[in-house]
Amino acid sequence: LAVADLNLNNEILETEKITISVEFVDGNNPFQAVQEACELMNRGILALVSSIGCMSAGSLQTLADAMHIPHLFIQRSPAGTPRSACPPTSRVPGTDDYTLMVRPPVYLNEVIMQVVSEYSWQKFILFYDSDFDIRGIEDFLDRTSQQGMDVSLQKVESNINMMITSLFRTMRVEELHRYRDTLRRAVLFMSPATAKAFITEVVETNLVAFDCHWILINEEISDYDLQELVMKSIGRLTLVRQTFPMPQNTTQRCVKHNHRINTSLCDPKNPKAQQLEITNRYIYDTVLLKWHSMASLSCIRKNSKPWQGGKSMLDTVKKFGVSGLTSFLEFTDNGTNPNIFFEILGTNYGEDRGRGLATWDPLHGLNGTLTDRKLENNMRGVVLRVVTVLEEPFVMVSENVLGKPKKYQGFSIDVLDALSNYLGFKYEIYVAPDHKYGSLQPDGQWNGLMGELVFKRADVGLSALTITPERESVVDFTTRYMDYSVGVLLRKAERTVDMFACLAPFDLSLWACIAGTVLLVGILVYLLNWLNPPRLPMGSVSSTTLYNSMWFVYGSFVQQGGEVPYTTLATRMMMGVWWMFALIVISSYTANLAAFLTITRIENSIQSLQDLSKQTELPYGTVLDSAVYDQVRSKAMNPFERDPMYSQMWRMINRTGGGDNNVEESKEGIRKVKYGRFGFVWDAAVLEYVANNDEDCSFYTVSSSAPDRGYGIAMQHGSPYRDIFSQRILELQQNGDMDILKLKWWPKDSPCDLYSSVQTRQRGNALDIHSFAGVFCVLAAGVVLSCLIAMVESWWSRRKGSRDDKEIDLEHLHRRVNSLCTEDESPHKQFSTSSVDLTPLDMDALPAARQALEQISDFRNTHITTTTFIPEQIQTLSRSLSAKAAAGFSAGFGSGGGGGGGLQDHRTGGVGPFRQRAPNGGFFRSPIKTMSSIPYQPTGPGPNFGYGNDPDRGTSI
Repeated sequence: LAVADLNLNNEILETEKITISVEFVDGNNPFQAVQEACELMNRGILALVSSIGCMSAGSLQTLADAMHIPHLFIQRSPAGTPRSACPPTSRVPGTDDYTLMVRPPVYLNEVIMQVVSEYSWQKFILFYDSDFDIRGIEDFLDRTSQQGMDVSLQKVESNINMMITSLFRTMRVEELHRYRDTLRRAVLFMSPATAKAFITEVVETNLVAFDCHWILINEEISDYDLQELVMKSIGRLTLVRQTFPMPQNTTQRCVKHNHRINTSLCDPKNPKAQQLEITNRYIYDTVLLKWHSMASLSCIRKNSKPWQGGKSMLDTVKKFGVSGLTSFLEFTDNGTNPNIFFEILGTNYGEDRGRGLATWDPLHGLNGTLTDRKLENNMRGVVLRVVTVLEEPFVMVSENVLGKPKKYQGFSIDVLDALSNYLGFKYEIYVAPDHKYGSLQPDGQWNGLMGELVFKRADVGLSALTITPERESVVDFTTRYMDYSVGVLLRKAERTVDMFACLAPFDLSLWACIAGTVLLVGILVYLLNWLNPPRLPMGSVSSTTLYNSMWFVYGSFVQQGGEVPYTTLATRMMMGVWWMFALIVISSYTANLAAFLTITRIENSIQSLQDLSKQTELPYGTVLDSAVYDQVRSKAMNPFERDPMYSQMWRMINRTGGGDNNVEESKEGIRKVKYGRFGFVWDAAVLEYVANNDEDCSFYTVSSSAPDRGYGIAMQHGSPYRDIFSQRILELQQNGDMDILKLKWWPKDSPCDLYSSVQTRQRGNALDIHSFAGVFCVLAAGVVLSCLIAMVESWWSRRKGSRDDKEIDLEHLHRRVNSLCTEDESPHKQFSTSSVDLTPLDMDALPAARQALEQISDFRNTHITTTTFIPEQIQTLSRSLSAKAAAGFSAGFGSGGGGGGGLQDHRTGGVGPFRQRAPNGGFFRSPIKTMSSIPYQPTGPGPNFGYGNDPDRGTSI
């Protein structure tokens, strides 16, 4: 093209014409390049123009120096990669250098060092393609190391897709996260074509975020390449390329010797000029240089001589420059082109076109200011579209008026409002169409809330959304604003009505031992009194029978006292030890009874997730295809998981393919727990809120001890708002505002006990009837049993009375009468003021006293009556009784006497049943004795009792 333009311009060459001969050689084959050059010399040439790599250029440079042929070297990098400085060629001392470096020296190291320093980068990764000679950036790496910068190197293979795939296959999740953070700052030394493919791949695989900043440096970046790179990249992109400043006056462009050439290439708006490579621009300008003669040489023969006019041609080319497509082409004395300019273009976050930021040239350095600006905290005017899933207490509908947008409330909404008030943005919120958090489907697509973010229908995802590796591979998460742990919701056991709760303080075996002890001690007391009978005082109504001993021991055990006096030392020792035993037992029972009636014992065995996994009686499950479901499944399938808890839980959750024990929504799982036998495994925070706000307080929760992840706000991958959201969340946590928001939805003074497995009463409540039902049942049973015993005794007494007649225990009567008489003879005998029951033999001779006596028929089926004396009459009656007895006994019970036959016939003729007063005030039957006469000596004559006058009158004591 340059030769054609020159030949068409007669004003430049006048009558001369220029011809060209183009030969294509292998850039890595220096022998071929030298061979082709020699063939051209044989034809005759003005100069040798080469556009090849450094390896072949060195051989051509040696040939040009030997043949004195001007060699204009235009360095071409392979496949459009950035240039690396060619190593210097060794030459014979004293010889001239016939090679001119048309392209300026490589200044990429200086430019990129200035740019990263202006951006204040301290850590970044440097990518280079396979065709780039890494030796070209050795100086740059040395300078960054001296300044303490952390620079990583990575080669970009030709098959970029395979390279990215291997990264995902070989790196663990944690390593992948660190690698993604490293990619936020990167420098690319590669061709525009490789850069476009690489950027496209990393963006599609979500390896880079929206807040990333990449720098692409290459002299060969056209305007077309610039537009495509900006469209394919996300975040911020800075491009460094070589530029050619043109004169403002268009008449001064593309001029040689004041003659303008090729207006099409000199027009910057011409598409052909925009797509022209820099190497070809230099080739065009090289042809426009001054030429004046031609040499015909032979470099194959041994006696070949160099061109004599070569030095003159070289000096002419150096002397005259040209204003062409590369601005102004000229050479210094050392044969280099000093004119090179770089422009630094950049795009801010979200921009779709590049804009000029600064320029650089070797003489003036950087002209402009570069700042690595992050997203500002001021988001005023920004309206975010928020997608959510209803989950108490994170997101709930607070107001739903027909025709108006729904209003929402909850913990996550409070966090979003706090961010909105600080950053100044506004938001529109809507619920995910399928009301799910979202999971990866078999077709590779995401549904639910995650799908809305992946398909960029929403800017922010907010709910009880946990941060998982699978989700973070397709979206960005802020820092966690609340810890997350897995819990299980269970229904509290109903309080069973125990009618015999009063027996709960002691075990059944202990009750049996106490009952046996009462019987044993009663028998021992009876035996001790039988071996050493006590002396009972006058008027004592007690006896030491086995029945009385048992009654006394039982009465002292229940702290009700006793009636049988025990005066022997052995008995008292025995009773003292028994009372001490009874005191300890009763005190322990009372204390333990109070505890049992006020504190409900924990009877449910599920107190941890381990307990839940070990049992199979209670079914449990979670929401199908949820984060909890995936977490349990992944840990159960992990062969390195040492805890078998998750594998046991997975067997229950995945029973029959997961259809039986899993639900579609969390509300369904909560209903199953409340109205059936089911355990719902879900987020512990959600379950605690449900248990706290249950009207019946019928739930309790069990959760894992240590949180292994957290709740975060999801955003589109590469969102520019992630960092400022995360920074503000950290500030809320640091100043305590986040804790205040938590207490609003999870108060410490909860009305329900979240950790008790049974329904318990509040402190201070009165005891109900259920706690004492057993006591009332025992009382009722005692009443019924007493009535039955009374009926049996009454029946037995009537049956016995109809069969037998009166019966007198004469021996006992003899002892009682003698005792009365002996006591009566004592003039100083003082009677007790308490009532005493006595029955005289006959009161016919005491007509005055009979008026103050009360006759009571105690034996309805016999002829025996009792007479009760009041205390004031005792002394008089006892004296009269003594006198009457003296006469009555000799007459009534002697072997003969006047009137005695009738009395004896009456008293002894028909011996029948006879009753005496018992110690407890009742009556008991005296044993039947053989009648015998009483050896009594009368003291004097006495009145004759007329027993025969009233044959129906009887006596009793």
